[in-house]
Amino acid sequence: MNILLVCFGAAYAAMVVASAARGAESPALAPVPVRPADDPHYADDQRQFQGIPSIAITPGGRLWATWYSGGAGEGPDNYVLLATSADRGRTWSKPVQVIDPPSPVRGYDAVVWCDPLGRLWWFHTQVYGSWDGRAGVWARVSTNADDSLPTWSEPRRIADGIMMNKPSVTRSGRWLFPIARWALKPSASMPGGKRPPIPNPHLAWDPDAAGSHVYKSDDTGATVTLLGTAKIPDVRYDEHHAIERRDGTLWMLARTNVGISESTSADGGVTWSPGQPSAIPNAPSRFCIRRLASGNLLLVKHNPPMDQPWLVAGRIQPSWRQRSHLTAYLSSDDGLTWRGGLLLDDRLVVSYPDADQGPDGIIYVIYDHDRESHREILLAQFSEAEVAEGKISQPSSALRLLVNRATGARP
Repeated sequence: MNILLVCFGAAYAAMVVASAARGAESPALAPVPVRPADDPHYADDQRQFQGIPSIAITPGGRLWATWYSGGAGEGPDNYVLLATSADRGRTWSKPVQVIDPPSPVRGYDAVVWCDPLGRLWWFHTQVYGSWDGRAGVWARVSTNADDSLPTWSEPRRIADGIMMNKPSVTRSGRWLFPIARWALKPSASMPGGKRPPIPNPHLAWDPDAAGSHVYKSDDTGATVTLLGTAKIPDVRYDEHHAIERRDGTLWMLARTNVGISESTSADGGVTWSPGQPSAIPNAPSRFCIRRLASGNLLLVKHNPPMDQPWLVAGRIQPSWRQRSHLTAYLSSDDGLTWRGGLLLDDRLVVSYPDADQGPDGIIYVIYDHDRESHREILLAQFSEAEVAEGKISQPSSALRLLVNRATGARP
């Protein structure tokens, strides 16, 4: 495994140097080291805001959770935290490591993923201010993530854009990275003028570059290149997934202002059909879909009571803006029909699920609850059978396990 990491590092060492050089042009393009999170500045009782988590489990069974915090909300003071659990999520460490770019560079939208080689990847996004029109996805790799304090490769900037969800691996072994370039003018990045315009030379807005992109790697992540782009209407924050179906086509689902929209590719991701609303209702918020070891698809989305007829009706239902009733579903026919319905959390302002499955088949779903008040990162763990049954029945399963709560005084 160490030999793999050395080869991996050699493949992108020149790219790291190039990133550092570009950092002289914009601080958002400069690599940021991982450092311990033991500074009191990062303590639970200092953090005023947090959310947008991701989870991964190593081959040895250690869980890793990442999310972002810093400042009083989404903005240039954000940084990315990493915590771990050695008992399958029952108890969690305080944050052990942090990626904290110097302000006004923002660190956010982090993802952890264990690749087919057993390596843990830690991705995050860097941007000047709140949104500079370009952003950039950075990646680090660890080969000792079963340890309580992993070591990481040097940070590598793999693409412009934002990656909110895990890569997927096709049957051919190709890795697909769902990376978006938002169709969002930086000066209009938040209603009410809460995010000021980005000054030159840090502004990098290019509407022609916007889209729900898919990047590929055919060498286990050593190189990552653009494969194709889907153009999906009504999208601001794509947060898309790319799933390979059993017939070899690719199915993209993306967050839009109308809920969840979809696009398909019959040529491996080079070209994509025009995006259109799917038959799956959801609040305009992040959802999670992934292939389980059984071959079934797992979907975690919002399902407030007014949306529930979608399972029976089999047709597009009105989308509601309510972020509540996070629920897990299964599909055995590549998303044509869905069954089950395990309610994970019925409260308001629960959002942004991410999921992973352990070697023992246990499914872990992480999400946030009320980023500015309760400021909780929570975990559900359950079996595939329990999703189908729609209820928890195993002693080893649990809902609303606390990963972390921030308690800093709000301004």
